[in-house]
Amino acid sequence: MATKDFIIKHMNADHGDSLQLYLQAYSGISARESQGATLEDLTLSNLILRAHGARYNIPLNPPMKDYTEARGRLVALHKESLTKLGRSDVTLTEYRAPRGFQAVIFGLVLFTYATCWRRINLLPGTFVYENMGFKFVPDFAHFIHTIWPVFFPSVLGIHVLESAALAVLRLRPLGVPFGSGLWFTWMGSCFIEGFGAFVRIREIVKEERAKKGGKKE
Repeated sequence: MATKDFIIKHMNADHGDSLQLYLQAYSGISARESQGATLEDLTLSNLILRAHGARYNIPLNPPMKDYTEARGRLVALHKESLTKLGRSDVTLTEYRAPRGFQAVIFGLVLFTYATCWRRINLLPGTFVYENMGFKFVPDFAHFIHTIWPVFFPSVLGIHVLESAALAVLRLRPLGVPFGSGLWFTWMGSCFIEGFGAFVRIREIVKEERAKKGGKKE
């Protein structure tokens, strides 16, 4: 049937993301396992999909009366899949580096990690003290040395918690695969800068929603 063939070709060409969502939501496979999913066949009562050599059957309840219903049903299935998976309607596919004030914060925290990871680095005679600027601000170095037992573990702990929150509250709902290069990039960035990563992701989501016509989450 021409209509059926068109739907299959269209879904495979332009909506591979939806096919992956269907499999994750209704066949229980992971994002990695669903990569490259294709629609192999379509009946009034089933979607037949294939991914990594495995074949999956997703029933349509209730069955369609004819193929003119397909567009509406597939769009609805996409939305239902997002809800079932706890996913946003936006998928995060890029990393955006910090700029301006965020870049300053990124640099300061990175400098803190690099110099203050050992308390002894803040004492005269050490390589860090003599070569990374602390000898020019001895009172400041002494102050940081004094509060180090509270200061450095607190900075580290806060950024670990922020990174964990980013993974659970932003990266997972926005469809960033766990352990992917993009996942590690955002996690590493958040571990250094903290809240700035959340701000940039929110900006990206806002831009993507604007492209879609301002749909809300």
